[in-house]
Amino acid sequence: MAAYINRTISMMAGDGPHNRPNVTAVLRTNGIDNSPLQIFVKAKKKINDIFGEIEDYVNDTVEYMHEIEKEDHIVSAEKVKQIEEFVDKVHSIREVLSRDHMKVAFFGRTSNGKSSVINAMLRDKILPSGIGHTTNCFLQVEGSTSEDPYLTKEGSNERCAVESVGQLAHALCKEKLSESEMVRVFWPKNRCLLLRDDVVFVDSPGVDVTPNLDEWIDKHCLDADVFVLVANAESTLMVTEKNFFHKVSKKLSKPNIFILNNRWDASATEPEFLDQVRRQHQERAVDFLVKELGVCSSKEAEERIFFISAKEVLQARMAEQGQTASTPLTEGFQTRYFEFQDFERKFEECISKSAVKTKFEQHSQRGKFIANELRDILESIYNEALRLREEKLKQRKELTDKINYTEQQLVIITQEMKKKIRNMVEDVEQRVSKALTEEIRRLSTLVDEFNLPFHPEPLVLNVYKKELHLHVETGLGSNLRARLSTALAMNMEQSQTEMTSRMESLIPQNYRSASNFIMPGRQPFEILYRLNCDNLCADFHEDLEFRFSYGITALIQRFAGSKGSFLGIKNKRESPQSSIMPSTPVDVVDNRLVCNTSFDDWSLLSRIALMGAGSQGTMGCLLVAGFMFKTIGWRVIVVTGALYGSLYLYERLTWTNKAKERSFKRQYVDHATRKLRMIVDLTSSNCSHQVQQELSGTFARLCSLVDKATHDMDDQLKVLEKEVATLDNASGRAKVLRNKANYLSHELDLFVDAYLKIHN
Repeated sequence: MAAYINRTISMMAGDGPHNRPNVTAVLRTNGIDNSPLQIFVKAKKKINDIFGEIEDYVNDTVEYMHEIEKEDHIVSAEKVKQIEEFVDKVHSIREVLSRDHMKVAFFGRTSNGKSSVINAMLRDKILPSGIGHTTNCFLQVEGSTSEDPYLTKEGSNERCAVESVGQLAHALCKEKLSESEMVRVFWPKNRCLLLRDDVVFVDSPGVDVTPNLDEWIDKHCLDADVFVLVANAESTLMVTEKNFFHKVSKKLSKPNIFILNNRWDASATEPEFLDQVRRQHQERAVDFLVKELGVCSSKEAEERIFFISAKEVLQARMAEQGQTASTPLTEGFQTRYFEFQDFERKFEECISKSAVKTKFEQHSQRGKFIANELRDILESIYNEALRLREEKLKQRKELTDKINYTEQQLVIITQEMKKKIRNMVEDVEQRVSKALTEEIRRLSTLVDEFNLPFHPEPLVLNVYKKELHLHVETGLGSNLRARLSTALAMNMEQSQTEMTSRMESLIPQNYRSASNFIMPGRQPFEILYRLNCDNLCADFHEDLEFRFSYGITALIQRFAGSKGSFLGIKNKRESPQSSIMPSTPVDVVDNRLVCNTSFDDWSLLSRIALMGAGSQGTMGCLLVAGFMFKTIGWRVIVVTGALYGSLYLYERLTWTNKAKERSFKRQYVDHATRKLRMIVDLTSSNCSHQVQQELSGTFARLCSLVDKATHDMDDQLKVLEKEVATLDNASGRAKVLRNKANYLSHELDLFVDAYLKIHN
């Protein structure tokens, strides 16, 4: 029998309208794989490579987003979250792509030969087949890299021997599975070329054995690329078969359906009705596909209806592999064999085209959507980064110009303020010097205003002098303030206001209003006039000893007054005060002897007076008296002596505490005047120094604020420099990632052109 089958197959290699060899089968037999299914394999590899790049690209984009998320207004948290969602989406697509295969689901009534068709396509008897209800559950046959076949039950990864499929899936076995469960059969790829190309066959129980068609469809059919309806050529399409595919067509958009009229070898017994029966089955099948289901056109339907004998093909192919055929072949076998091969060829083309479209079209669209979405987001980020960069560059330029302007103006204002302070210091020094000189001239009036009770006792007199020192110092200070304070305060206020306004104009408004940039308050300035009369007049020693105004010494002084000052004459009876200052010269002021500092001229009368005051004074007086007695007469001398004595007595009686106080104040005024004139320059310099310190301090505080503002502007400039660099990096990376999105979108377009459009 095997020899007969081999001869029959050899005859099919001859020429003739029905004996044209199938090129694909020959190439497969020779081990050369040019199957249309390779399109799916190549497309799957290509789109997996593209989505691998997309996954890397999305991860890079998410990493980039996290880096720039904290930057000002470049990207929002919502955008980052949206990008992060793409990571899971791309990962899910990659997992689906790695599992994607070409799935073919075989359906039909019980005992129509579904398992036999699969075995014939696999060229080996893998699935259980026989008379009656054989397959009790779903069987999925897929390729495996393992050398030994095995199977797994649904919900378990435990590998079982492939021989147990006859027990698990056979309807006649006692330990059978339920009709909706799935058994996965892993068959070595090197034993079947179809399985080598990621084709998966799903065998099903008969559609007439269960009412749970909807459950079948939802669980096992929604991802099928091609449906093969195996019908019994000895009958016709049944309602149960039609109902199943009506349900399929409602859940799937235009499913790809092939109709195999199996057991066509039975027509060999009635050759006279062969064409009529074939035409009848053909018309009913076309009407079902076109009019009832509407899944294809009439021409396409005619190319999807075949008349075969799966059992014969399986026997023939097993004979090719050296296995013994069980039954002889009937007449017309070669025609049915060629038609089965034609079915396989069109089936391969259809499943490849359908699988590429159904598996990859949606993924390519989703990939393009993700790439376009990322491109749009990155485009917006790129534009926003450029906009922010331009703003930061503008701010940087404005800030740089502001810093340069502030530094230049600060130099100019500093020079002007130094000159102004110097001029004001000189003006204050002149004013204080002039006012103090005038007040010194009016010192007698100020001293006369002092009315504390006077007594020549030393203890009381010391207290009197201290109070007088305080009165003079207070009075001079008060008078100087009254004369100078208003004008000086106005000038100081004007100068400080000008300084503040000029320096405040250098500080930007946002720094000026900040809490740490408060301009120094301008408190009213008042000059302190430090005269310190107590120490200044500490060497003052009053002379309160009585001296007759018309005494010999006084007269000599009066007559010698026109010639200048002279050295005071000492009395024999020297007072304690005069003994303290033996060399102090004296002048006559208001007929009283007072201290003087000049002693240049010596006249004849002074010499006589000195002589009269010496040891020979008595003799000289007698000689003069005798001379005058003889010359003038005694009466005149007596009258003159009486008048002279009366005058002396009057002055002696009028030498009271008041007179002593007046003499004390005159002596104090003269002494204080001399001392105060010595410190006029010192006091004026001290006052001008106070003004200089006040103005310089104010200007220094203002300069420190400007320096602080400039320092902060420098810090802000550094921040802007860093932000510009960050934005440069952000815009550069956004541009690169945007361009990569365009590249990936272009790659997907090329994929669509190469694998999807050519199959439309």
